[in-house]
Amino acid sequence: MKKTFNSIPRGYKLKDRELRLNHIQRVTDITINNSLTNTDEEMEGIIENYIGCMKIPMAIVGPLRLKGSYADGEFCIPICTLEGTLSMSMSRGISASNYSGGFTSKHFRQELSRSPIFIFDNLNELTNFKTWFNNNKSEIIQIAERTTNYGKIIRIDLFFIHNYIILDFVMSTGNAAGQNMVSLASQAACDYIYKKTGYKFFLESNLNSDKKASSRNMLLGRGHAVTVETLISDKIMKRVLKIDSDTLMKNWKYYPTVSSMIGTYGNGLHVSNALTALYLATGQDTACVAENSIAHFDMDREENGIRFKLTLPSLTVGTIGGGTRLAMQKQNLKLIGCDSGKYSSRKLAEIIASATLGLEISLACAVASHTWTNAHMKYGRK
Repeated sequence: MKKTFNSIPRGYKLKDRELRLNHIQRVTDITINNSLTNTDEEMEGIIENYIGCMKIPMAIVGPLRLKGSYADGEFCIPICTLEGTLSMSMSRGISASNYSGGFTSKHFRQELSRSPIFIFDNLNELTNFKTWFNNNKSEIIQIAERTTNYGKIIRIDLFFIHNYIILDFVMSTGNAAGQNMVSLASQAACDYIYKKTGYKFFLESNLNSDKKASSRNMLLGRGHAVTVETLISDKIMKRVLKIDSDTLMKNWKYYPTVSSMIGTYGNGLHVSNALTALYLATGQDTACVAENSIAHFDMDREENGIRFKLTLPSLTVGTIGGGTRLAMQKQNLKLIGCDSGKYSSRKLAEIIASATLGLEISLACAVASHTWTNAHMKYGRK
């Protein structure tokens, strides 16, 4: 990928859109084709009762400069949204980071779980089951892993409550988001357990908090866990983000306290905004935003600037399967270099986290500088 992008052209006329498309082609060597479609037959497994596609407006933001564990370079980021100012705000935060050296990210975990529950008539049965499970754990893992070419069991955690035992099957899912993968593997393992022991089960206990915000997903996550940071200088804070660094730090002091007071999971400002826009553009399961928007956002005052930090412990994203095989979404994955490669899903997770931090930075500064409402009134309406 070529380096050192110029600013993306703005405007709402046809010629402005053509300038942007030409800009993308020039700096990425990729020609965006807005007429890509899929056949009816290709919709199998994605949607039922198919009648056609509804177009959602798509924008390009960035470029985003990133040095990560798996993502390294500058990326034009595709997003789909119906909210005016979102793409402009994300670009603003990204630009401020770029002027100060860009983002740094670390991918530190990838695991997805399904947590079936076994129910026993008495506690003696529960104790017997625990002993049998420990003696046959290796065989259970082999049965689960036979259902997939890419998934691997990382561990099976046992949780005890009343006359129940929950088996939390935790898997690495390769480049797939993996919800179906872990379900199939867990089903096969539990069918084997039932065949050998006669103990009945239900495949979902709700422990894994699939598509729900929870303390479990805040600590252990579902999918990828990424932390990203950027140090933005005082000069850029004033010139690009229109706020003095000390003023922002004073404004920020109350936010974690109030977030804790009302019982939110994490303290992100509007992480779900970024994730939804990025997920739609790259073919992800947007319902996962419910759990994936759990975030830990923070900032530290340093000698000549502010270090912004964001940890997303639960990013359920992939680069194969599901909506990623749709033509437009696949093209967008290619645009950011995540359409292939051994660790393309980890690269995608780092890019998503970095773009999300850009949006968080921009909103935090807009709130602190009292320009948030004015920006929406000026750019978020026609």
